[in-house]
Amino acid sequence: MCANKLFIAAAGSGKTTHIIKKVMNDLSSKVLITTFTQANEQSIRRKLAEANKGCIPPNVTVQTWFSFLIEHGVKPYQYWDERVKGMELTATASGFRYMNKKFPVYWSEDNFYKYYFNSRMDVYSDKLSKLVFRCNEESGGYVIKRLEKIFSHIYIDEVQDMAGWDLELIMLFMQSSLSLTMVGDPRQTVYLTHHDKKYQKYTNGKIKDFIQTECKKLPCDIDETTLNVSHRNSAEICALSSKLFPNLPECKSQLSLTDDHMGIFFVKNSDFNNYYCRYNPMQLRYNNSTTPIANGAVMNFGEAKGLDFNHVVIYPTKDMLKWLCSGNCQLEETTRAKLYVAITRAFFSVGIVVEDDFNKTVPGITLWAS
Repeated sequence: MCANKLFIAAAGSGKTTHIIKKVMNDLSSKVLITTFTQANEQSIRRKLAEANKGCIPPNVTVQTWFSFLIEHGVKPYQYWDERVKGMELTATASGFRYMNKKFPVYWSEDNFYKYYFNSRMDVYSDKLSKLVFRCNEESGGYVIKRLEKIFSHIYIDEVQDMAGWDLELIMLFMQSSLSLTMVGDPRQTVYLTHHDKKYQKYTNGKIKDFIQTECKKLPCDIDETTLNVSHRNSAEICALSSKLFPNLPECKSQLSLTDDHMGIFFVKNSDFNNYYCRYNPMQLRYNNSTTPIANGAVMNFGEAKGLDFNHVVIYPTKDMLKWLCSGNCQLEETTRAKLYVAITRAFFSVGIVVEDDFNKTVPGITLWAS
């Protein structure tokens, strides 16, 4: 049996549940489950406790990716004098030095402290995995050797969020005696751990391509069928969401529940309040610049990742609406992923807000009327 596995999953397929079942089948091994977001870490903890009579098994460690890297990657074998205090979460490239006439200039790695840390000795989040890689080099591989003594198996949930130097660490895990199981949906790449040019061609969820190309000499089973069904989404939702990524296998619905309102609907502004009062959908928008029509709960697309609702209503961007109407609008990769996340949050129905003069006929999408 191969020690390294990659599961390509679809939304609603039970990615986290799959990991937990694997863990619960062997409570004698020391395992780590790591994921990118704190929300997903808490979800894993909750589901583990539910599966184990209210508590997390003592052989299981659950950590976010960043927390894991600091505790087990940086601190045990740091090779510089100043102690690391914590981490600064960066939304853009870190280590800014100055602005020239056209472009920002950043500190190089030759300026070690300015490259990796802020003035408080917090490591920049977008450099953290690279720093762990350097710690492993400088210690003669003891970062990985230490992990081999602590854990027998590492599970990475939402692996599609890993990029750049994260992928170098994944390669080190695959070369070690650790068993590695990676689970992810490449359609849901709405976060990136850093902005380095390292392995840039494997961003936007191309973890399968990375494994097949850069790790081709390392054993790894790639499974694209086990988690390619949705227990959350109706058949109509699966059909629409699958069109966003035609190069991936179409996801099939295994939803066992039914509702009196199922399908995909265009909802005109003038009908929105009636629609909202009748079905109480979660309002989803691209970002905070969109003001929701109803004075109720609203979330940005990225924030809704990992959540589910009976019904959702989407405020589409212009490009999203063009794609929904024609299917041939070129969507930016992150926009495509966020639309996929938004559509697949619903069990039963997806409403799409449109102007009152909207008059297009789109196969598979019904114009709702009160």
